[in-house]
Amino acid sequence: MHRTLIIGFGNIDRADDGVAYEVINALRCIQGQEPLKEVETGLDELGGEMDSVFLSQLTPELMDMLVEYDRIIFVDAHVYEDADDLHCAAVLPEYAQSTFTHHMTPAMLLALLKALYHCEPIGNIVSIRGHDFDFHRGLSPATKALVGKAAEYIERLISGLA
Repeated sequence: MHRTLIIGFGNIDRADDGVAYEVINALRCIQGQEPLKEVETGLDELGGEMDSVFLSQLTPELMDMLVEYDRIIFVDAHVYEDADDLHCAAVLPEYAQSTFTHHMTPAMLLALLKALYHCEPIGNIVSIRGHDFDFHRGLSPATKALVGKAAEYIERLISGLA
């Protein structure tokens, strides 16, 4: 059995930074699962062929859990004007020093997983352009319009059609 984990990360109290939460819940609905409540991470429900969680950030403590998966799909907001509004790409293990003490990228997490556990799951990122990162809940219209497209892309990726 091939197992996939979708990790959405961000902050639902910072407007578009919470887009991954909305994508995870849209994907859970497509999969016939209950959406996560705002206080839930999904970590208590792991064990399926396709699992999904929403976290505030990526941390090294996730590695014990990640070794169980063949594919990890990361979902996040981005602010890059030169990237597509819905940016989808492979993530390769790559270690880079962080200028922030608690900041870990998907590539860094996969690099540590490879170095410490000799585990190399397939990595992908689905990153949605954010426009508003002020302190409030709710997505900007432009970012909200991409939630369904991101969930559909992930569904196709899991099915091998993307």
